[in-house]
Amino acid sequence: MAHHFATATPEPPGTRSRPASGAVGRRRDLTLLAAVAAAYALAQIVLVVPGTGLGWDETVYVSQVSRDAPAAFFSAPRARGITYLVAPVAALTTSVAVLRVWFAVLATAALLLCLWVWRRLLPAPVVALAGGLFAGLWVTLFYGPQAMPNLWVAFAALFATGCFLRAARDPGDRLALAGIAGGVAFAALMRPPDAVWLALPLACAVAVVPGWRRPALLLALAAGAVVGGAEWVVEAELRYGGLISRLHRAGEIQGGFGWHPAFADQLRSLDGRTLCRPCDVPWRRPVTGLWWFALPPLVVGGAVTAYRARRPGPVLLPALVAACLAAPYLLFVDYAAARFLLPAYALAAIPVAVCLARLFAVGRARSHLLTGLCLALVAEELAGQLAVADDAADRSRADRRAFNAAVPALRRLEQLS
Repeated sequence: MAHHFATATPEPPGTRSRPASGAVGRRRDLTLLAAVAAAYALAQIVLVVPGTGLGWDETVYVSQVSRDAPAAFFSAPRARGITYLVAPVAALTTSVAVLRVWFAVLATAALLLCLWVWRRLLPAPVVALAGGLFAGLWVTLFYGPQAMPNLWVAFAALFATGCFLRAARDPGDRLALAGIAGGVAFAALMRPPDAVWLALPLACAVAVVPGWRRPALLLALAAGAVVGGAEWVVEAELRYGGLISRLHRAGEIQGGFGWHPAFADQLRSLDGRTLCRPCDVPWRRPVTGLWWFALPPLVVGGAVTAYRARRPGPVLLPALVAACLAAPYLLFVDYAAARFLLPAYALAAIPVAVCLARLFAVGRARSHLLTGLCLALVAEELAGQLAVADDAADRSRADRRAFNAAVPALRRLEQLS
């Protein structure tokens, strides 16, 4: 099967990588992808940005670069990458609203950049569909304007995997090689363990696929991991007694790593819970997890479509990377948070979009009813995701109001003491 990864035979809808288009084609593609990004930006601004306060994890990250607050304790599992994105805003203002808008703009730009990388690997409508599916998840919407690292690992993984496929296809594409290193480095800055799970399947692909066995690909992966992870390793030596000690302490804080299948916990977290620890809470709205059951067969469907097209690389590789990124959180962590799987969702959106594009193509040719059914299901699921995002944002607003109401009482107690 390995040799099929590198074949370039044009085949059915949803898998064909069309030749480079001219200026008109690039503008058309950019317009389509920009429309997806703009819709993502609008949803963030309307649903999440207004009135939401900083969560505990955000407070820790923001405090590291804040002008007016002492730095909170920075525990062993955390990495400082997200603070670099916070710093430009923290240097100018303490406004949470400005911080939210800043991150919403950054997330929108990152989504557009990632989709643009993939447009040379798959047809632009398929890439746009994948972007819309990922951006439409409540967890992607909710964490877009937040100072949290998981979504940025997702963008880095999507970007690096796309660059890897482009560099594997074209040995002369030096920009794609730089993109591999940059994507892995960025992921390592945000969450070093996730960067390992990102680089591992890409390195294995180099070893397995004959057409991809080039040292330049491995060097790009290694360079990205070293550059991005250097700060975390140096900090481990300076503050935590060494890398092994930091990893051990990180495991303790996260409940210890071992065999802890968390599928049910992750499923419950899809109800809009930002953290499920312990996850023995009732599952109030099972309908919020329906798309999770549809995800595996759609990924398989996309893989089958691509394999039959004799060009499975742009579909099978993101599916493989998605599985590797999801594995530690599904198998070895005994609690759940929907944001943990954002990198896996970003990459799984590619084969899902290929599968849906194939279904739509069949529908146009043979049955308008099938196309209508698929569109209706996607629209219904998107509406449900928007509702969950709105509920999660409402809870954040309620928490902010409660904390603000407690401030005067705390200040009075401080004066009395």
